[in-house]
Amino acid sequence: MKYFNLFSNILITKGVSRILISDLQKNISELFSLELYELIEELKIGSIENTLQNYDNQSQKILSEYIEILLENEYGFVSENDWDYEFPQLSLKYQDYNVISDLFVEFENIDVLYKIKCSVENLHIRHLVLYSQRNISLCEFLEIDGLFNNTPLENIEIYSPYHINIQMDHLEELSAKACRISNLFFYNCKINPYNREINKLCFVVNFVEEDLKISSCGKVDIKYFNTNLPKVLEAINHNSCLFKKIGIDKEGNIKNCPLMENIFGNINTSTLEEALKQTEFRKYWNVTKDSVDICKDCEFRYVCTDCRAFTERTHINEENLDISKPLKCGYDPYKGTWEEWSKNPLKQKALQYYRN
Repeated sequence: MKYFNLFSNILITKGVSRILISDLQKNISELFSLELYELIEELKIGSIENTLQNYDNQSQKILSEYIEILLENEYGFVSENDWDYEFPQLSLKYQDYNVISDLFVEFENIDVLYKIKCSVENLHIRHLVLYSQRNISLCEFLEIDGLFNNTPLENIEIYSPYHINIQMDHLEELSAKACRISNLFFYNCKINPYNREINKLCFVVNFVEEDLKISSCGKVDIKYFNTNLPKVLEAINHNSCLFKKIGIDKEGNIKNCPLMENIFGNINTSTLEEALKQTEFRKYWNVTKDSVDICKDCEFRYVCTDCRAFTERTHINEENLDISKPLKCGYDPYKGTWEEWSKNPLKQKALQYYRN
């Protein structure tokens, strides 16, 4: 007898119409039919031969082809006489030892960073995202990076309008001196002005043609999906957008996310630690996609983020939490089709609410 063994790093997410098979080692995901899911479930309890015997000749041929697909994609392997118990199931527990993992700041001036430096240390924040609507100079980039020396902060991601005062030699100088800047996004830039020279830098530089607005956050698109083990485990256990995240808007207000309504203090008069002590601050931390309307039936739910700042505003649970589908998602898991979310007439009421 031969037995099919699914590799531990393979996660199968069942949707209402399809399945998503995620390879958490290669960081890739592929869509397949529900038939394949049923076959994999049967192969968990019986040999390949016994499983195929339950079907007619035509179906056996199709199922054999499915097994070949599983093997070709390295989703598993075949063992003789019994299952190979050297491959135990992967633990789906999520571990994050930081009090806060990510901080998002609408960057107006560098003063706000001096105000939160102690909090970054106390809360062991490891990732900082800065979004600026004004040009940032080379000196400011260097000051931002150097400010967090001897802190737990591991990397800094900065979004800034492109301006001609940032030349290639400036980026090279920043690359030579910066320790924590990991990504620079220059938006409103028609073309990459430096061609391939940016490959020599020690951080990633992206030139984005469109005008990036902070209000455009929360858009659901395949290009934003992330088959990454920590992110997938976070999505299974917690809210993939808000868990251990904190934000500061351009007015200095402390929020779960700068785009959300609830305010938990202002950085000019209180600290991030004080905001975190408020019970309401954590209320969405454990709202997973498995509890969000429609998302719970979606095969993409563990590789997608969950925006609570913009939702369809259709479902409130017993704990008075908004568990509505993200507003800016145009995917229908029941049909397996995508559409432009903003043209959906069912979303117009919610869109009007946010415009007001």
